[in-house]
Amino acid sequence: MYPHQAERLRAALDAHGLDALVASSPENVRYLTGFVSLTHAVHRTPQFAVHGRGGTALVVPAIDVAPVVADRIEVDRVTCFGAPGVQLTDAPGTEARRVREIVGRRAASPADALALALDALGVAGGTVGVDESRIAPEAWRRLAERLAPRRVAPAAEPLAAARRIKGPYEIECLQRALGIAEEALDEVVQALRAGTTEREAAALFDAGVARRGATPRPGVVALGASTSIPAPWPGDRALRPGDLVRCDVGCASRGYRATVARTAVLGAPSARQDAVYGALLSGLEAALDAIAPGVAAGAVFDRGVSTARAAGLSGWEPDHVGHGIGLEPREPPDLARGVATPLEVGEVLRVELVWIEPGWAGLGVAETVLVGRSGARVMNRSARGLVVLD
Repeated sequence: MYPHQAERLRAALDAHGLDALVASSPENVRYLTGFVSLTHAVHRTPQFAVHGRGGTALVVPAIDVAPVVADRIEVDRVTCFGAPGVQLTDAPGTEARRVREIVGRRAASPADALALALDALGVAGGTVGVDESRIAPEAWRRLAERLAPRRVAPAAEPLAAARRIKGPYEIECLQRALGIAEEALDEVVQALRAGTTEREAAALFDAGVARRGATPRPGVVALGASTSIPAPWPGDRALRPGDLVRCDVGCASRGYRATVARTAVLGAPSARQDAVYGALLSGLEAALDAIAPGVAAGAVFDRGVSTARAAGLSGWEPDHVGHGIGLEPREPPDLARGVATPLEVGEVLRVELVWIEPGWAGLGVAETVLVGRSGARVMNRSARGLVVLD
């Protein structure tokens, strides 16, 4: 765990009067420990990460102990539960001995293993904040009973708040992911020709991301009439002269997410295409100018929407113009009407303006920014104008 993350988590403990924080979602577990479970991704098996004033612990199914050891996850305690999932022999080697040691003291259930982890960190009482986002109501009840006499309180919100402000390592990861996404999208734009299909363009983007060492994520690659659908899967529609191309694509690098939204047109844009995109661009630039520490998230929405409307989108009614981004593609705060949350130095935001008109077309543009002391620092390197394809 990097010093910034430890500091943010300690602040969350203090602010909410907690003796420990327990993560359950894969993003929160990764934030606390760096561990990513393939078992959880496939089977949704329970997992927990624990942070208290006495250190950090990881709670996993016994089958995940071997990858925890192999990945050299640095925590103060690992506890596990359930069937071993591996053959425990007297094989030599430090890793084999470590796996035998941890699996040999496995608990019967996830709640039992979590109780052991809390005991190891010296949290025998007090209040434990548990991330409720991946815990069903009945499982929550059993967990609360097993952790007694400790009190259990919901903690998804404190964990989300801790993750809002990014540290240097996180900003580096986000910048790298964004650069990869932009480079891969640039390859797609250069390859687009009449007859190129959505599926071909999406595959080209995914290949470009993978070649650069990141992981592609599902996104929008829409051509022509498909651009008027808010979130279409890439299909077999082929690009034709006069068609718009709406891309909203992304990737993950070291777990951190990036998305890029750009719009292109094959041939000269029509007057309306040009006007709508110009209004979106005006709104985007106004929203970016409004970003500063202490400014309410809702004020960024108001500035962007009012500017776009004044520039010609009189009937535009978006539900938001952006949000935070990090280990998840959408994180707090939402840049939406009435959101009073003040922006803070160190937040990374995706600011996006999209016009979707069924029966006509869809256009969109987005920028990723770091909130600095003097305002927004744009992290994108690619041009944001309407791209005209030959």
